[in-house]
Amino acid sequence: MVHPDKKYDLARAAAVEIIGMVEGGKYTTDDAANEVIQAGKFSQLDIRFIRQLANGVVKMKRRLDHDMRFFLARPSEKMPRSMGDILRLGFFQIFFMDRIPPAAAVNEAVNLARHYCDQSRSRVVNAVLRAALRNPEKIVFRDKNIDPINHLANYYSYPEWFVEYCLNEFKLEETEKLLAGMNHPPRLSYRINLLKAKPEEIEAKLKNSNVKFHAGKYLPEFLHIDEGSLPLEGELIETGKVYIQDESAGMAVRLMNPRMGTNVLDLAAAPGGKATYAAIKMRNKGMITAVDRSRPRLGMMIDNCRRMGIKIINPVAADMLEFKAEPFDRVMLDPPCTGWGNAGKHSDLRWSKEPADIEKLFKVQSMMIDSAAKLVKPGGILIYSTCTIIRQENDQVVEEFLARRKDFALESASAYFDGDVVSERGFLKTYPTKTDLSGAFAARLKKVIDPKK
Repeated sequence: MVHPDKKYDLARAAAVEIIGMVEGGKYTTDDAANEVIQAGKFSQLDIRFIRQLANGVVKMKRRLDHDMRFFLARPSEKMPRSMGDILRLGFFQIFFMDRIPPAAAVNEAVNLARHYCDQSRSRVVNAVLRAALRNPEKIVFRDKNIDPINHLANYYSYPEWFVEYCLNEFKLEETEKLLAGMNHPPRLSYRINLLKAKPEEIEAKLKNSNVKFHAGKYLPEFLHIDEGSLPLEGELIETGKVYIQDESAGMAVRLMNPRMGTNVLDLAAAPGGKATYAAIKMRNKGMITAVDRSRPRLGMMIDNCRRMGIKIINPVAADMLEFKAEPFDRVMLDPPCTGWGNAGKHSDLRWSKEPADIEKLFKVQSMMIDSAAKLVKPGGILIYSTCTIIRQENDQVVEEFLARRKDFALESASAYFDGDVVSERGFLKTYPTKTDLSGAFAARLKKVIDPKK
């Protein structure tokens, strides 16, 4: 527990608490950080620092553990979890953060070890970190050309099964770019609410506050914030003039191309990122039925709609597999997925997902797309979208659906996007290798009108 009267840095101590909670297996990094931060009295600057430390250590823990072994007298000997987490924190600050003096990182790690462990282990922490500072060249990796899986898994900090999948899918050079891209600090994006503000108004406010940003390449109403955390939160977010959303997530809505007056169904909709974007595209004219089985998340969506001035979204608390209604002009299905397109934003995701999860989700996704298809009008559009880059959850789900349902046809995303994000088959695919984008997938499926009817 963090005690304000002790002689150690409270922010770093909070990071150690968060890392330990995540390692315990019951918390995501975000949930653990929220709990620890709420229990303490931290400034906004401290909170950003705590999150940076905790997310960085959790994300890079395989690399940190690999590097630490070269400086431990008995690397195979198990150490107390808190001591290991403090060493990870020290290595992360020394080798992955530019603005922290190495001496400060070492001294603070020793103070933490003295508090969480004992005097003897604090001396070990001191010796290990100082040895790493003196001789960083002792850290070596297996030859990338001889054992690429082990090399990339250790160097970029990923489970070996995911590295192997990427090598089979993208080959070595693209895999390395992808792994490196998902290790970059996540970038915040604002989606302008065109119902409440004009782009030039929002851009002027950000410029006047010296906030650096640039517009999205594919969706110009998305602004990518180059630095800082939630700029002008009270003036822009709380008033509903902007909404926090990835550009890659918004691209599925453009692919759906909702029109004013259309009848849209959004399945697994809460907290409403895609539904609210569709409502704005429709200029608040028409109807969007937003189905989700989580009442708390639907409550968040209702709050978002109220804040943004959206009046056409009708929330429905229901399991989408049991939801029944008259067919819709447009149906958006964003099913549960492994989330491997967002591994850069969720630091613990890479350690919590297993290959078995993909197989389980594939079965669920296949059931969900079959149910969604029943709710599409003849001539209507079904959008299947995910935030994962795993082919089995994307291409395979859609291809097997098309094999089952001859009354649906794939329409190429090239009618809506440049070819650099459109696969040869016509699917929308984005990757973290592209600036500002996360990994995402979407397919536009049209229900064919039977000429005999």
